Amino acid sequence: MRYQFLVVTIVFFVIKSVSQNKEYEVVVSDLTNPWGFTFLSDNSMLITEKEGKLIHFKNDRKTEINNLPEIYVRGQGGFMDIELHPNYKENGWIYFTYASAKGNGTGGNTSLMRAKLQNNQLVNKQVLYKATPNTRRGQHFGSRIAFDKENHVYFSIGDRGNRDVNPQDITKDGGKIYRLNDDGSIPKDNPFTSKNGAKKAIYSYGHRNPQGMEINPFTNEIWSHEHGPQGGDEINIIKKGKNYGWPVVSYGINYNGTKFTNKTSAPGMERPIHYWTPSIAPSGMAFINSDKYGNWKGNLLVGSLKFQYLNRCILKGNNVFKEIKMLEGLGRVRSVEQGLDGYIYVGVENLGIIKLLPQ
Repeated sequence: MRYQFLVVTIVFFVIKSVSQNKEYEVVVSDLTNPWGFTFLSDNSMLITEKEGKLIHFKNDRKTEINNLPEIYVRGQGGFMDIELHPNYKENGWIYFTYASAKGNGTGGNTSLMRAKLQNNQLVNKQVLYKATPNTRRGQHFGSRIAFDKENHVYFSIGDRGNRDVNPQDITKDGGKIYRLNDDGSIPKDNPFTSKNGAKKAIYSYGHRNPQGMEINPFTNEIWSHEHGPQGGDEINIIKKGKNYGWPVVSYGINYNGTKFTNKTSAPGMERPIHYWTPSIAPSGMAFINSDKYGNWKGNLLVGSLKFQYLNRCILKGNNVFKEIKMLEGLGRVRSVEQGLDGYIYVGVENLGIIKLLPQ
């Protein structure tokens, strides 16, 4: 009887192990916090490590890129997102966000830079935007990057832990999504260019900490998700000049269980198209826009840091119709991208980057 039980246990373990292996394969191993990654035209990868490293992964080898800007690593801040210019093949520009101590005040704040890659080092570095003031608070740096079809660059900066001041004030950085021309200049049709004292780069405001942003390839709308407090993580469709409510409205509460608002909606404030209570701590975001995964095409993928899974959102129009958990227990899912080959790649903390295999 004991022998039979042992055999059944071993067989079960083997079946479970094989099933897990069929769900994904590890592409880049031994990464600590792959905050962002992107694919070069030869299908090699540029990967940011939050601790302040940029890695070029090619032909199964990792090469560390030199001549990075000085990166302020504190709390949630460090080296964050990375994206290529849509015309990268012609101009060679790489865009990335990082926490920077440059400027007034102690501490740091989110910065957007572009640079080019040459002989394993960054050259022609240009700071396009630096949020002010610096602060020693370690939370809510943002910070994802996306490009639209007109080559505007969008990037997010969290409220930097100053919820009662920054998000609702368009004269202050923090709690905003910004839009620039690709050279860092301000688009003439940005919503607050004529407002006295306003930060001219602001595109939308009233955000808490957006760590996912992607252009919906089917509608060309900007989709973003952001961390709520205890409860109230959100998915929003970002519109020019709109107020997304934080902290006046929220589905969340304080971490100690008390309320900071009784409102989940208010006039002049956008409501999320979806929210999570309890919070899943969302990070990374990608639409499936290839035929590699059959009827998953059109689904939205969102990583969960808190519960350590990849969330597959089945959409009906702009509504999340159903959610399916994938890669459960593998680790904190930090970043999600669709590769040039049409496959989905996922950055998992203390593991690396994996390829999601069709089921």
